[in-house]
Amino acid sequence: MKRNKFALLFALIAFASLTWSFKEDLFLVSKNMDIFASLYREININYVDETNAGDLMKSGIDAMLDTLDPYTTYIPESEVEDYKLKYVSTQFGGIGASTVFIEGKLFVNEVSAGYPAFKLGVLPGDQIVKINGIEVKGKERAEVSRLLRGPRGSAVDLLLVREGTVIQKQLVRDEIKQLNVSYSGMVGDLAYIRLDKFLENSAQEVQDAAIELNKQHPKGMILDLRYNGGGILQEAVKIVNLFVNKDLVVVTQKGRNPEKTINYKTSNVPLLPDLPLVVLINGSSASASEIVAGALQDLDRGVVIGQRSYGKGLVQQTFNLPYNSLVKVTVAKYFTPSGRCIQAVDYAHKNKEGKNVKMADSLIAKYNTKTGRIVYNGSGVYPDVEVGAVKLSPITISLISKSMFFDFANAYKKSHATISPATDFQVSEEDYTAFANSLDGKDYSYTSTAERLLSDLRTEAEKEQKLSLVKKDLEELKAKMLVAKKTEIFTHKAEIKRILETQIVSRYYFEKGKIVQAFQYDKELEAAKSVLGNSTKMLAILKGEGTYKTIGDPAKVIAAPADSN
Repeated sequence: MKRNKFALLFALIAFASLTWSFKEDLFLVSKNMDIFASLYREININYVDETNAGDLMKSGIDAMLDTLDPYTTYIPESEVEDYKLKYVSTQFGGIGASTVFIEGKLFVNEVSAGYPAFKLGVLPGDQIVKINGIEVKGKERAEVSRLLRGPRGSAVDLLLVREGTVIQKQLVRDEIKQLNVSYSGMVGDLAYIRLDKFLENSAQEVQDAAIELNKQHPKGMILDLRYNGGGILQEAVKIVNLFVNKDLVVVTQKGRNPEKTINYKTSNVPLLPDLPLVVLINGSSASASEIVAGALQDLDRGVVIGQRSYGKGLVQQTFNLPYNSLVKVTVAKYFTPSGRCIQAVDYAHKNKEGKNVKMADSLIAKYNTKTGRIVYNGSGVYPDVEVGAVKLSPITISLISKSMFFDFANAYKKSHATISPATDFQVSEEDYTAFANSLDGKDYSYTSTAERLLSDLRTEAEKEQKLSLVKKDLEELKAKMLVAKKTEIFTHKAEIKRILETQIVSRYYFEKGKIVQAFQYDKELEAAKSVLGNSTKMLAILKGEGTYKTIGDPAKVIAAPADSN
């Protein structure tokens, strides 16, 4: 009886403390809101120049949220539709073309087969001068997208310039579907599914593709999550469920608010419980991609191949605010079945310079998969088979950023009615030389790696007051480097050629053509074939018997920066 009285007393004390803490928090919130509202009012009334109330408030909100993490963001009413398109929905009304700005001018970059732009003969290389009578010069990309998009069935007038000729076209917007699964098909005797995002219906798209491919009796499956930045957590759970049994924990989210602590389990009988599986990831695979890769790795259901993933182990939830605005808040961290969180950056702490830091090596701990393999928390998902990441040279990066492939690809399409199938298309030596010649007189200036190192050496010599001793040698070396730089278009021919091929293929075979054309250079895909083609090796990896490492240069072809509409 006495023990029960003590227990009751402690419970009452704890409740009182909690209540006091809660009241104190409410008081602090109320106090600071009053201060902010008063400050906001005084600035609007008394500041020497005119102020924009909306801009002031937006700046204040953004500055407050910037102290948290980059994923906690405010979405005003004017940006809600763009937000839903980016993070939730896969459908919008548009014309089916992507655009790119080159030297301040807006051009059609690619058109999608079957959509209005394709049907009405809009071509890559067409310059868009006006949209519905509004000049696009000086417009931001977001403004251009809003002009091109609209309700399905509505008209959009385009004023185009093609090789000096002015062309007017009226297109009727159609429903544009941004598929989560951009490609699926057989690669030899293996099923291949490329998942680009985890938006609405992504799990259903993967399931539909898997069902179709399974009819061809594949010997294994490759799920490609490279460059997939994630999306809806529940879709990731459903995708894992296609390969693992019912009632297994896929991911656990844990938040400060107890209501945000949730276990997500598989709920269905798996579609492919036994088909050998490889998951491809890289440094841009994040969030939901890491849930899928991490869960399948922890459950020893598949072999993960590629590079270490991005390391985003945070869960966001969207809340409604007044006047149709939204706030996206990080509410929890997620943990894979082994109990690890793969979050790489510690946003709760900053270094002396006020910058967020990556998780310290001392905090990285070992965890065990279902069969006892060692995996690690922090800094993303580590692949079971590592393939060296592609590193583009400065000249290639410059050619991409300045859209130097664009004109040549358009001219190539005009002079070649057809090309070989996308699966084996390659640019000839003659064509590559023609491309190199087409760059004469064009500005694609860049700083080579050697030049950067030479500059660093000069800086260090100045610091140590030794520049006078080595200045002549540095000048001679610089002159030799300038001579060598002129030949870099051929020194780095292999990587430049791959990107040129991708641009050309897109003019004939569109998005799917680009994907399959790149297979012939894909080192990660080759590693996947090797593992799936050797059951002994795959079993050894899944049992943790030895490690495997593939060194290579996976070909991820990078297109010119463009916006799809």
